[in-house]
Amino acid sequence: MDHVRWQDRPRLRRPVLIAAFEGWNDAADSASTAVRYLRDLWSATPFATIDPEEFYDFTATRPQVRLAQGITRRIDWPEVELSAAALPGTSHDVVVVLGHEPQLKWRTFSDQVVGVARELGVELIVILGALLADVAHTRPVRVSGTAADTELVRRLKLGRSTYEGPTGIVGVLHDAFSRAHLPSASLWAAVPHYVAATPSPKAALALVERTAHLLSTTVAADELHLAAADYDRQVSEVVAADDDVAAYVRRLEASADDDDMAEMEMVSGDALADELERFLREQAGD
Repeated sequence: MDHVRWQDRPRLRRPVLIAAFEGWNDAADSASTAVRYLRDLWSATPFATIDPEEFYDFTATRPQVRLAQGITRRIDWPEVELSAAALPGTSHDVVVVLGHEPQLKWRTFSDQVVGVARELGVELIVILGALLADVAHTRPVRVSGTAADTELVRRLKLGRSTYEGPTGIVGVLHDAFSRAHLPSASLWAAVPHYVAATPSPKAALALVERTAHLLSTTVAADELHLAAADYDRQVSEVVAADDDVAAYVRRLEASADDDDMAEMEMVSGDALADELERFLREQAGD
């Protein structure tokens, strides 16, 4: 872990790692918004960063210049921050990993994250993502779950990804966790492609709620609920002003109503949480 800058080495209770990366795997900023919301809600304390020097093309992900007290100039580099918190109502703590998707040396970067997970005794990794899809903004957000670990797939009734093609850091990290024999899963929210440029608090809310169910905890997501309602209203107004787009959305709605899209559905949150607790108990026993 040559590139991890530790400010503290927390002692954690059977931690679960949750991660999201801004960029290619983060349609409409949904995954990063969800993880940032959970981090702030749980008052997670930063304990380390990953040095950006080796992993970022600063002409693509540029550092930001800020003024402190209107006088002193400071440069904020695009770091990946790691923080930790207790999971309310559970016997677990959580490690939160959040930052920009790196552009360089993905294998070395993945080694840093795997090393942190091993150092802290992480029992499960959950990476959040969001993708563009042919879905209507007026319908509930579809969240799918995938895993590489055979036991995790079976116990949590997740799926194995059948995707082939270009991948992002999420796919590379899952491969690294699999080779390190660390169980990992992904939760993916489907975002309407016709509003791809608009941040989606509705998709972020769906990811927050599914993650909370998965971890057998509860979250107060009032702010996201309000933002999601406002998002629906604003997008509906824009869609209604364009006859072609409105007709397209009606077709998507009809398709969603006719097809339960089983492949995009996860098992119920309560059943998933029960299975996860059983899985983690067995891991601790081993």
